[in-house]
Amino acid sequence: MFIYPLLFGLAFVYSNLLEWVIHKYVFHGLGKKKKSAFSSHWHHHHRMVRKNNYVDSSYLGFPPHPSVTQEVGSLTLLALIHLPLLFVSYFFYCSLLFFTCRYFYIHRRSHINPEWGKKNYPWHYDHHMGKNQNANWGVTSPFWDWILKTRIKYH
Repeated sequence: MFIYPLLFGLAFVYSNLLEWVIHKYVFHGLGKKKKSAFSSHWHHHHRMVRKNNYVDSSYLGFPPHPSVTQEVGSLTLLALIHLPLLFVSYFFYCSLLFFTCRYFYIHRRSHINPEWGKKNYPWHYDHHMGKNQNANWGVTSPFWDWILKTRIKYH
């Protein structure tokens, strides 16, 4: 049954492409405009992280900060948009859900435990703490940054 590893790999590639595209064009493209619905990524998250040595305390509070609520809501919306895939390939859809949850876990943990983030996901650390914040778009993997030549190592 080589189909399952193939579908899992395809879900990895696809989810990382979505992550790269959304991060670059939605959060940093549209999100730089203060009136944009996506502005909290640039105007809140990036500002917090730069000021606090990679820590974003928004991930710690309850009820969650609106930027965290928006992140979870966006991930949920992406899962719902892809719901028709459930009827095409249950395994592929479940793999996408896995990568969606993995994304949130890694992103959150990186910003509440900066040493862990810097050690395990240095490309995301470089995205926030490097000189050029318009590079290193991958959060969970530098896969598409390597392919699209947007990976810049700083640390």
